[in-house]
Amino acid sequence: MESMIPVGTAAPDFALPSHNGRTVRLSDFRGKQHVILAFHPLAFTPVCAEQMKTYERERPKLDAANAHVLAVSVDAGPSKKAWADSLGGISYDLLSDFHPHGQVASDYGVMRSDGISERAIFVIDKAGKIAWAKQYQIPEQPDFNEVLAVIRH
Repeated sequence: MESMIPVGTAAPDFALPSHNGRTVRLSDFRGKQHVILAFHPLAFTPVCAEQMKTYERERPKLDAANAHVLAVSVDAGPSKKAWADSLGGISYDLLSDFHPHGQVASDYGVMRSDGISERAIFVIDKAGKIAWAKQYQIPEQPDFNEVLAVIRH
């Protein structure tokens, strides 16, 4: 297991396909919005589903804090789209780090040897720097209020 890239460093840029059919570039948010980069192991799993539904439910608080969620896993794009639909629709971006497999997770130091990413959250500030990062146990539900407090700080 690699180690997570440290807080205070520039967030590695990437361009990944979203479940909504567009390509999302991290650098497009620079100077505009904070980004909650949420790596999660796999779509269609209970803890990940609850995490994504929490972000959708709390979207008004995120909007008020000028933050956008980018949820990343190694699932293929069609799986992310089907998963978003199964969750009742997701208005932020579910991104596919499918090819090259796990490249973005590797860039952030959260790719596992078994081919999935760790459950980890990086808060990237408007300047494109990593302001906060935390890795969780795979079955652990991240504390949304902890992440929100970081953004509001």
